[in-house]
Amino acid sequence: MPTRILIVDDDATIRRLIRRLLEAEEGWLVCGEASNGADAVAKSENLHPDLIVMDLAMPNMNGLEAARQISYAQPCIRMLLLTVQQLSTQLAQEARKVGFRAAVSKNTGAEVIHAVGALLQGQVYFPVDDSHAA
Repeated sequence: MPTRILIVDDDATIRRLIRRLLEAEEGWLVCGEASNGADAVAKSENLHPDLIVMDLAMPNMNGLEAARQISYAQPCIRMLLLTVQQLSTQLAQEARKVGFRAAVSKNTGAEVIHAVGALLQGQVYFPVDDSHAA
C-alpha cells in the first residue's frame, strides 16, 4: 500500500513540482493538494494522508496554525514544514511545538525527498542553519 501524501502550498507551480518529485519515488502517492492552511485541515480529515508536506507562509491560515490543528485532531500524521527561508533554531522549535517532525527550505528538491524519507523511517529532520544569526 503506497504512502499517501498531502501537499499544501499556496503556489500551484510549487505544488506541481513537489508532486512530480514525490510521485517519482516508488511507493509514494500524492492523495491531494491544498492551497492554504484551512483547506489543509479539512483535507487532512477527509483524505487521511500518512504524511503532509506543508508551506509555512500561506493565506487564510499559515502552516504553523494548520499543523497545530491537524496534530491535535490527528497526532499520527507526520508533517514536513517547507519554508523559503533558511531554517533557524527558533523556527525549528516553533515547528516542533505545533507538531512538525521535519522542516526544510524549498530551495532543493533533494532535501524535500530526504526529509520525507527520514519521516517515513520514524526520524525527525531539522537541518538548522544559524550561521547568519547575530
